[in-house]
Amino acid sequence: MIKVTLKDGSVKELESACSVFDVAKEISPRLAKAACVAKIDGEIKDLRTVIDSDCTLEILTFDDEDGKKAFRHTASHILAQAVKRLYPEVKLAIGPAIDNGFYYDFDKDTPFMPEDLEAIEAEMKKIVKEDLKLEQFEMAPADAIKYLKEIDEPYKVELCEEHAGKNEPISFYKQGEFTDLCAGPHLMSTGYVKAFKLTSCTGAYWRGSEKNKMLSRIYATAFPKASELEAYLNMIEEAKKRDHRKLGKELELFTIMDEGPGFPFFLPKGMTLKNTLIDYWRQIHTRDGYVEISTPIMLNRQLWETSGHWDHYKENMYTTVIDDTEFAIKPMNCPGGILVYKSKPRSYRDLPIRMGELGLVHRHEKSGALHGLMRVRCFTQDDAHIFMTPDQITDEIKGVVRLIDEVYKLFGFKYHVELSTQPEDSMGSQEDWDMATEGLRKALDSLGLPYVVNEGDGAFYGPKIDFHLEDSLGRTWQCGTIQLDFQLPMRFELEYTGADGEKHRPIMIHRVVFGSIERFIGILTEHFAGAFPIWLAPVQVELMPIADRHNEFTSKVAAELKKRGIRVEVDCRSEKIGFKIREAQLQKIPYMLVIGDKEVETENVSIRCRKRGDIGTMSVADFCDMVEKEIREKTIITD
Repeated sequence: MIKVTLKDGSVKELESACSVFDVAKEISPRLAKAACVAKIDGEIKDLRTVIDSDCTLEILTFDDEDGKKAFRHTASHILAQAVKRLYPEVKLAIGPAIDNGFYYDFDKDTPFMPEDLEAIEAEMKKIVKEDLKLEQFEMAPADAIKYLKEIDEPYKVELCEEHAGKNEPISFYKQGEFTDLCAGPHLMSTGYVKAFKLTSCTGAYWRGSEKNKMLSRIYATAFPKASELEAYLNMIEEAKKRDHRKLGKELELFTIMDEGPGFPFFLPKGMTLKNTLIDYWRQIHTRDGYVEISTPIMLNRQLWETSGHWDHYKENMYTTVIDDTEFAIKPMNCPGGILVYKSKPRSYRDLPIRMGELGLVHRHEKSGALHGLMRVRCFTQDDAHIFMTPDQITDEIKGVVRLIDEVYKLFGFKYHVELSTQPEDSMGSQEDWDMATEGLRKALDSLGLPYVVNEGDGAFYGPKIDFHLEDSLGRTWQCGTIQLDFQLPMRFELEYTGADGEKHRPIMIHRVVFGSIERFIGILTEHFAGAFPIWLAPVQVELMPIADRHNEFTSKVAAELKKRGIRVEVDCRSEKIGFKIREAQLQKIPYMLVIGDKEVETENVSIRCRKRGDIGTMSVADFCDMVEKEIREKTIITD
């Protein structure tokens, strides 16, 4: 009898070996229909996998991340099969599942055109209708390489040759006449992929290197139901309207110049927005006992060697030579913060020290990866480094979590948490890594905060807690992070004098809330579709005199609002009032004050709200009181 322990803890007994798919059918025909892959003893496997010994089993559907990946990976094979049917001369590269979809890279003499994508989609529909079974088989490395050379797939040969040295069997998947080099897992057949859409085609270097050939990459997405695909495509259209690059230009927030690719220029309105965020950051950090520092933008090579960045991060760093000494422009703020800690002797009575820095950092990003404010080459990181004793770890982490929670809730973001563990490229002893990881886990557990473990995605110097916020379109962004570090205090020989009079090594936390001020502004712009809450809005009130004779009173109103700290613009153009209102609406200004004869006579203002429309007349003083309250309470006006 084979005992299978299911996710709910129940045990299912099998009389003989059978596939996961058969087990799923026995549990529920509906489950079997929805199933994509399975997790057997913690490993992701095909539904066709035979269970022949006791194990734990979890059936994964499209609702599970690994199920989603397998579904879309299967869709990428359908795409590749369709392309090979229509363009047999095309060579195949890779086709992974990615966030919100999948892609496949092809070596084609000429780029794919829109009409090509239409033809490929039509062929994919035929393949889905054919309901071809996906079958896995293996070859010895030498046989696999020989086979791939025979069918003239040079990119697959290269991938296969890299694994040949391991002397492990090479995995393939076959569906109908189409065979692809692939480790899987996959769905049972092509018929499961009911709804898909090819979304775009672009160029992509083989293996991401400019030294290699440019390939044609087709992006796509896929869902089990047409209604889910439609909802996603509608979201994409809405996202296009909210694109921070488009809104950044229309609202005059920022620009990227040819003279500085990846280096954003903030315009006056964008600078107002940025400074308002920074003022808020300073306010809450001062409240929570942080001190602010500023460290140099450039430090010598020796420092970066000591920190480990030179060995682990050099390819992302900009360097220069001063007086025959090599320097690096900082990609991170932490070594500078460490030097500040070392600037004088420290006692256990001083700890914890919460040291914040709004530091400008530079990182080399490939030109193809640059994207507005989301991916840039220089940005302001809202760093803080906390130096503490071991017994302060849990309380300090809890304090940071509460701070991040407060900030995200202010903007109306939901979020989820991931615990990222030791990566392959790491430094320090296993004992330290285990201790650090357990410290983070203990803090999360004590807070009762649900989290998932993201294996191998920690920083090279320590594990971390990542906060993934969800915007108004349901998209997720990784912003806040808490990294526990035993390594840098050791490398820099940090000390404090303990209550026993002896020297001890402090523990260090690296943490950000916004992550990058620039990127956070990009996220906020898309989250609010440029209609920022009044406390953030670069222009909070627009004054609109109907005629020139109303300008004098308008100027008095503007002066009063400015006196009360309200950001004001006056539209004195000789345009109709309807035109002025439409212009202000397009600029997403929270309040518009219309001033005509009646307003001058009564010394009141007619108020139009960005979201609520006309809300009547009010005295200038009462209006100022209302706006000041909304700014003070950081109100988000909803429809």
